[in-house]
Amino acid sequence: MKSLQEEIIKKLGVKASINPEEEIRRRIDFLKKYLLTHPFLETYVLGISGGQDSTLAGRLAQMAVTELREETGRKDYRFIAIRLPYGEQADETDSQKALDFIQPDERLAINIKTSVDSLVAEFTNEGFSIGDFNKGNIKARQRMIVQYAVAGERKGAVIGTDHAAESITGFYTKFGDGAADLLPLSGLNKRQGRQLLEHLSAPSDLYEKIPTADLEDNKPLVADEEALGVTYEAIDDYLEGKEISKEAKVKIEQLYQQSEHKRHLPITLWDSFWKK
Repeated sequence: MKSLQEEIIKKLGVKASINPEEEIRRRIDFLKKYLLTHPFLETYVLGISGGQDSTLAGRLAQMAVTELREETGRKDYRFIAIRLPYGEQADETDSQKALDFIQPDERLAINIKTSVDSLVAEFTNEGFSIGDFNKGNIKARQRMIVQYAVAGERKGAVIGTDHAAESITGFYTKFGDGAADLLPLSGLNKRQGRQLLEHLSAPSDLYEKIPTADLEDNKPLVADEEALGVTYEAIDDYLEGKEISKEAKVKIEQLYQQSEHKRHLPITLWDSFWKK
């Protein structure tokens, strides 16, 4: 009988080790095939934060559409990178450095502060209080609204940045950054994503920086590992089938079980959920 760790690794498709060049090729081909399979689409859209994940997904997307233009002769294949700050972003320099590395066909900058604050104010006017954590989720969902608005105008599909180390912990906002049309980083853990960026000659400070969601006003730039209560090193080791401390193993599996609803489409009467 398989252990829970073995079941999770299989479900998330994580390899114990990777060949960065092969994984880059595999994911570019995945992005190309998606557009070729859906001829009514011609654009990829992605929000760029300046962190490791959006930098990698963005670069792969740009490489994919560039190859498609060359191979098909179609000039309408494009990648649109969107900056989505809430007011002034503390690490804006990193975001611009990421964009310079990605070299997207088009750049947009849509500040979500006015829309988010207006919505929160409407709740306040109704006597309904929105907490800081919940407001952070509203920010994440507003960013996805913007991306789908752009995609809707430009025959586009929205790329998500979720990978195995986020998926196992549920460290994303449901229907926020967890909403997307396709996930080119799926099956990679955090260190493997770094390996791909290193192979692509990305600036090292973009993939060596401390990961942070930066959603809460009262806790700006809180490190992911602090919020999760477990390190990415432990998560990556777990996903590669290695032995880790009992405390870390319990925490990771607890996070996985608690976040199961995030990895599932809306529940229907025919889902196995009802048969348990």
